[in-house]
Amino acid sequence: MIRTGFVERNLRILFPLPAVAFVMVMMLFPVLYTLFLSFTNWNLTSGMPLKWVWLRSYGRVFAEPRFLEALGRTIVFTLSAVTLETFLGTTVALVLNREFAGKGLVKLLLLLPLVATPVAVGIVFNLFYDPTIGLANWVLTSLGLAKSNWVSGASTVLPSLILVDVWQWTPMISLIVLAGLAGLSAEPYESARVDGATEAQILRLITLPMAMPTIITAMTLRTVDGLKTFDIIYAMTGGGPGYASETLNILGYKYSFEYFRMGQSSVVLVVLFLVVLAASLGIMKLRGQSEF
Repeated sequence: MIRTGFVERNLRILFPLPAVAFVMVMMLFPVLYTLFLSFTNWNLTSGMPLKWVWLRSYGRVFAEPRFLEALGRTIVFTLSAVTLETFLGTTVALVLNREFAGKGLVKLLLLLPLVATPVAVGIVFNLFYDPTIGLANWVLTSLGLAKSNWVSGASTVLPSLILVDVWQWTPMISLIVLAGLAGLSAEPYESARVDGATEAQILRLITLPMAMPTIITAMTLRTVDGLKTFDIIYAMTGGGPGYASETLNILGYKYSFEYFRMGQSSVVLVVLFLVVLAASLGIMKLRGQSEF
């Protein structure tokens, strides 16, 4: 009776407990294990046993210019891509929020980039950017412009990758914002039109402020995803030419599976985790301030 009474009193805790425990283990163990390895000098090619070195691995990684450059590229890539995606995605959502012929077809077309796998997208855009047979350079020459190196030039590779990311993920922003617009109350619009407000004023003073929490939520999802981008970059450039497109995720991969410096790879991944966490908390704080 005592055991039965305990179970009945704590059903709301005991029933979800296995699922919660599983998720916590699956989330916490990789993070904690990576954090542990970041304080070691584990190197698979040295033949030496794993040794606890505290912050020396961090000092060695932070002292490498390659790490700081990768950190900068990660931030530039994410900020540029997310800014463009948010602006274009919100604009497309505002257009789709109106009734017009072919609206269903346009929504269907928006889904196509989202269902394509990033590696396949990378391969296709490598052909698109090809310096000899690529469509991109054909368009430039047709317009009387000089050909571009696209992904083979150090100065053009990052903007080229940003364009690919924008192409693939702008529809996601559009669909999220469109769902938010569909749920807005009609009363403020009716009152504004009765008071003689123009469409531009309604957009600026009613639609955008009311949709801002949804827009910021979409930005949060894309920021986290953008900071962790790996597939497209690795499939298209592998971090090259040289290190010109090497982000923290690519650098961590190379440290692990090309140089076998597991301890220093873990340092890179811990820094990436902290950057993602800081960006997420910052944007969510902004979302809280935008709610009213």
